[in-house]
Amino acid sequence: MDTILLQYAWVLLVLIILEGLLAADNAVVMAVMVKHLPRLEQKKALFYGLFGAFVFRFAALFMITFLVNMWWIQALGAAYLLFISGKSIYDQRAQKNSEHDLKAGKKSGFWMTVLKVELADIAFALDSMLAAVALAVTLPELGDFEIGGINGGQFTVMLLGGIIGLVIMRFAARQFVQLLEKYPSLETAAFLIVGWVGVKLLVMTLGHPELQIIDPAFPHSSLWNSIFWVVLAAIGIFGYFKGVRQNRKKTHSN
Repeated sequence: MDTILLQYAWVLLVLIILEGLLAADNAVVMAVMVKHLPRLEQKKALFYGLFGAFVFRFAALFMITFLVNMWWIQALGAAYLLFISGKSIYDQRAQKNSEHDLKAGKKSGFWMTVLKVELADIAFALDSMLAAVALAVTLPELGDFEIGGINGGQFTVMLLGGIIGLVIMRFAARQFVQLLEKYPSLETAAFLIVGWVGVKLLVMTLGHPELQIIDPAFPHSSLWNSIFWVVLAAIGIFGYFKGVRQNRKKTHSN
């Protein structure tokens, strides 16, 4: 029994770290989406977005076996993330050449912004939940009951990891808003990260057991996971240093 509990504690720790990393990505996206709003409305939009994310993730845990088996749900999440990534980067490029576009691009209303945040949360939640399932099902079953088609002990680990991830996101999102205000060029890096997470969901879709367009084992392999995290870190580091360099140039010019 002690060995089983130790395994659960270890997987929970790994899951908290994983959820924290994914929550940080999600927080970046939320920060970018709300930063055009007045400061008070930013806080409200982040609150509604996080509340919606909590409700969706909690509900989805009870339907996780259904969600995992529906490849098209993963495909929709991938398509949405790739769409907002490509569109946002394109709009940024257009805004540099047109002051009119710059003004028009920042006029999304409060509730439309909240809707965009909610949709992004749902797409990111699919990624984090699928990762949580992959970790949780490796654990030995604990207890003789099931929730959402998953053993009760495994479900509890997933639930705790998800809640902790949302708490991390709550505190990280506001910090990222302030960081984006200081280093505006980080916005491009943020949307590149969104697109890269979309690629990850696309790879998972292509490797889904019902499709098997690629080897179903590849999306869960050490090779692919290493590639994903290395590229993700590289985007973030490059974006940060580019923002610092541009900020220094702006300071010197003033």
